[in-house]
Amino acid sequence: MITTAGMMDPHDERDGMAFAVARTRDEALLYLELTPCQDCGSNEAPWEHGLTEVDGELTISYAAVCPGCGAEREYLFGLPALETPPGSWPTFGGAEPSELLDAGQWLEVADQAAGNVPADSTEAGRVLAIARAAVEEVIKFVPAGQDAVPVDEFWTSAGRKVRDPEPGRFRLDRLLVVRDTYHELSLTTGAK
Repeated sequence: MITTAGMMDPHDERDGMAFAVARTRDEALLYLELTPCQDCGSNEAPWEHGLTEVDGELTISYAAVCPGCGAEREYLFGLPALETPPGSWPTFGGAEPSELLDAGQWLEVADQAAGNVPADSTEAGRVLAIARAAVEEVIKFVPAGQDAVPVDEFWTSAGRKVRDPEPGRFRLDRLLVVRDTYHELSLTTGAK
């Protein structure tokens, strides 16, 4: 059975597209890593990707056979209106906020990465780069002129679980301090 995901919630009609946009390959792969197999819960899969057309809309398909249970999995994502220019690794997206992961999920990614920094300086720099980039993604959910991520930017139960115990973590001033701290720590590890 093929599980198709990446579909936007019916109540969320951003840009009128049927599929949530994967702004970059890094973002799509992170989404897939955070979306375990519905049959066995495995996060591992040998993903293959390519362009496909669905109802006249060009999409990108990520498909794999789950190594845990053999289930066929497929996720369809919309393509961004503009290509995100390459930047430092990881590149999750451009200036616009994510449609795949909500603000709470991004902060959870940052927390997980920062909580698992290895002793090896090269690898520590890579892990801290992920933490920094994930916090930058949270910041994109703060509207211009506002001081915090709005409540409606937590559209998943996983994201709300991160926000609800400590909503102050989503204030812009705190997010900027955390992002800058991860950046400074990555510099002290010798990462570029």
